[in-house]
Amino acid sequence: MSITMDDASPLFEQIKEDIKSKIQRGIYSPGAKIPTEVELIAEYDVSRITIRRAVEELCKEGYLEKNQGRGTYVKNKKIFRKIEHNINFSNSCEANGMVPSALVTQRTVLTKTSPGRVDHPDLDQEAILFLQRVRLADNIPVMLENNYFPYNSYSYLLTEDLDGSLYKLLASHNTQIGCSHNSYIDALKADQKQAQLLNISVGDPLFLLYTELYDTHNHLIYVGKEYIVASRYRFNYENT
Repeated sequence: MSITMDDASPLFEQIKEDIKSKIQRGIYSPGAKIPTEVELIAEYDVSRITIRRAVEELCKEGYLEKNQGRGTYVKNKKIFRKIEHNINFSNSCEANGMVPSALVTQRTVLTKTSPGRVDHPDLDQEAILFLQRVRLADNIPVMLENNYFPYNSYSYLLTEDLDGSLYKLLASHNTQIGCSHNSYIDALKADQKQAQLLNISVGDPLFLLYTELYDTHNHLIYVGKEYIVASRYRFNYENT
């Protein structure tokens, strides 16, 4: 960008708008580190004060965030999701103008002696189908999804394509979402495995969304535990 004194806008404003444009066009992607202060001074041929003012303004507007000792980064866009059982991850992404996708990391059958089973009366059978997926928004990991299904009813999921919306897949097999029970949200810190799968640091904050999802006949579909990166997600509640 050519910064000019002939422009009616202050220099810091011109630089701010140029950096903002690069963020919006994906030149500086979410989570990416922008050039250092020295590099920006050289790029725009302006004073340190001018660069600092432009960066500070972008931080105030929520485009950038400073990480002490590491530099300045493009702030990750948060997904906003209403606290409703029928608003799933794919719906939330699309509502926020982002592209949802999924990466299957585990797909297995748990027996009564398998570690990691969940204790639930509607799962008290010989086998439980366990599905784990990393959910991504614009290819950025946002959620680690752990779902436990009654095997006898949902064994077909062992061979289905699970790259898209689970709700749509269930609907294609004539399972209609009814209601959720015992849902709650907890806060915790990422362990080593969660951090690796979600591309975050050990100890980073996570939301745990627990839910028991039932169909329209009040039969259990799954018990779900979603581990959600807090810096990339926000729940909102509207009292209507």
